[in-house]
Amino acid sequence: MHHAIAALVTVLSIAVIAPTSEGQFPQQQPQRVTGAWSDSTLGPDRRAELLLAQMTLDEKIALVHGSGMRSGGGSNGGAGYVPGIPRLGISALQMADAVVGVTRGAQMGRYSTAFPSQVALSSSWDVRVACEVGATIGEELFDQGYTMSLGGGVNITREPRNGRSFEYKGEDPILAGKLVASEMRCLQSRGILGDIKHFAANDQETGRNIGNVILDERRLRETDLLPFEVALREVEISAVMCSYNKVNGDWACENSYLLNDFLKKSIGFKGFVLSDWGGTHSTAKAALAGLDMEEPGAGYFGDSLKAAVQRGDVPMARLDDMVQRILRSQFALGQFDRQPARKVPDIFAGLDVAQRAAERGAVLLKNADHRLPLSASRVRSIAIIGSHADVGVLSGGGSSQVDAPGGNPVAAPGGTNTPGGGFGRIPVWHPSSPMKAIQAKAPHAKMTFDAGTDPSAAAAAARAAEVAIVFVNQHASEGRDVSSLALPNGQDTLVAAVAAANPRTIVVLETGGAVTMPWIDRVSAVLAAWYPGIRGGEAIANLLFGDVNPSGKLVLTFPKRETDLPHARVFGPPTSTVSLGDAALATQPAVAPAGGGGGGGGGRGGRVSVPPFDIPYTEGLKVGYKWYDAEGKAPLFPFGYGLSYTTFAYSGLRVETSTSPSAAATVSFTVKNTGARSGREIAQVYASLPASAGEPPKRLVAWDVIDLAVGESKTVRLAIEPLFLSVFDTASHAWRLPAGQYTIRVGGSSAMLPLNATIALAQ
Repeated sequence: MHHAIAALVTVLSIAVIAPTSEGQFPQQQPQRVTGAWSDSTLGPDRRAELLLAQMTLDEKIALVHGSGMRSGGGSNGGAGYVPGIPRLGISALQMADAVVGVTRGAQMGRYSTAFPSQVALSSSWDVRVACEVGATIGEELFDQGYTMSLGGGVNITREPRNGRSFEYKGEDPILAGKLVASEMRCLQSRGILGDIKHFAANDQETGRNIGNVILDERRLRETDLLPFEVALREVEISAVMCSYNKVNGDWACENSYLLNDFLKKSIGFKGFVLSDWGGTHSTAKAALAGLDMEEPGAGYFGDSLKAAVQRGDVPMARLDDMVQRILRSQFALGQFDRQPARKVPDIFAGLDVAQRAAERGAVLLKNADHRLPLSASRVRSIAIIGSHADVGVLSGGGSSQVDAPGGNPVAAPGGTNTPGGGFGRIPVWHPSSPMKAIQAKAPHAKMTFDAGTDPSAAAAAARAAEVAIVFVNQHASEGRDVSSLALPNGQDTLVAAVAAANPRTIVVLETGGAVTMPWIDRVSAVLAAWYPGIRGGEAIANLLFGDVNPSGKLVLTFPKRETDLPHARVFGPPTSTVSLGDAALATQPAVAPAGGGGGGGGGRGGRVSVPPFDIPYTEGLKVGYKWYDAEGKAPLFPFGYGLSYTTFAYSGLRVETSTSPSAAATVSFTVKNTGARSGREIAQVYASLPASAGEPPKRLVAWDVIDLAVGESKTVRLAIEPLFLSVFDTASHAWRLPAGQYTIRVGGSSAMLPLNATIALAQ
């Protein structure tokens, strides 16, 4: 029961216009309203409770649904807007898509920083890099007048052909959870509400609005739900966005097991759950299942919810809980105490952060005969081929698309350069030219460019140059899955032709995830640059010429062939007449609730009528590298793999049990730089559980990012958290540490683990 407030003291100040100064926009300041909830010495729960007690039913209803993607009327023009309540000093929620930077930044008169893709950021394995990117995005959101991020993608890579793999953090749930926790902690330090998504098991775009994921409780908890649990145990993240798909028969946004049993009861989530855009399907069922906010409209949580509360179908206590969670999140981040001061973001600081992230997340996959790094003083001629490398670097599409400064430098069909046109169907390049950056590194080398559209012409250009650098790409986007892991548009043929003409061929990959490489044995070097962001060209040049020593390692497995994947094709509807793109945006016919409109579950991508289908993840616990280990399949490049321009040696492994409640065991070992360059190593610790546990052969349980000078050694000491050695017991609905022998393995990738030791743990 909420405590009554005997008297409400309200102080209204006259609204003022903030003075205009260089780099600052004039802005209407909200009315300053104070009450008992204004006491900043109180905790966020108490402040939310005090404020909630003053709200009318209509005011409560107004906070639990959005007003859509629109400008004007108080909206900042972002992806979502929930109007404030001036009477009580509650400010509006201004939401922006911000997975790889603030979208629609051009509305503020300047662009926002386009950061590398999340799979690139994650390939640094570095929580410090995640923090720096999160903090910078948070600062830019605040400067542009937003109060909430819709970033924080953390779905694991079950389906490598997923069109949104670039928005996520790879195939390991513990690594993904740790990285998103750091990202959101630092974003929220800027006073911005953080969000993690898409909850849960939203691992493909095909049929995302109609597909029904089938996974039992143990496999859900140990795989798709685990990154959310890892993150939310570490950080009080403000919000969780539920996904479009069904899980075991219920829509994710009205799935009581996901929202109530797991999220709010099992792990004690204190924030609020908001639906993905158009992902709400009911009023009473969704509210009682744990959904707190409908986005973007009011079809179910507007008048329909008010009527449901008045009828008693939804208890007032449940509505109060929904509102309390939203208010608590705002209080916890100081949004009632910190006044906005909109200004042009510091994009120069953003450029530096984006470049560092691109450099640390790029992965050197092959370097035969030490072809790299290139020598600026020795190389005489370079042929740059393909992927519009003369003008820019590719980015991923969809709702996360960040505006390209000055527009897309690559004209789309028809001559338009509209960013993200067709909901990501028109690829957008960011104007950071790899060719210009390479030329700046080797100003005396002859530089030629070939578009790569004619393999014969490209081969001729390569034959005439000392070194050929082929840029290849695979564009991925929300709204559709890639048709296969092969490079599209004949690029495999292009690489083969160039490699046949010049044995000193280097390939730079601009992709959202793994691709197959039938030409791998014929090229001298391969660098996975992913989607490297606004300073991608400069980052690539620094890596190729050795100004930066590559240190990134894969967060997802590259298969040799697509037939090695758990499933031959992306799950889809039971018909061969539906295209992949249509199925991705499919929905069942919308049914508007009585007294409401919209909200039929179509999402942001459009409506196509396609029959529902199941997504039975029969691989279960065997996600990513665990699949290859269990099935005895050798990948092209394993999880955790990445080369350097130096070498490292491991020695001295010691494993001990721990009496600390935060550690089941401690591991120590020594890493030495045995090469001729300083470098950064990502040391990885894996555990094989007792055979009785019924787990895949090994799992990642700890890692460290270590900088080492030439000849330097460092001793690494890591604690292994009990959760990371546990299995989920469905009988007790709890984590259990199996008793028995554990094998701890240490090394530089999941396939190179020279150190191992055993330890016995009691249950």
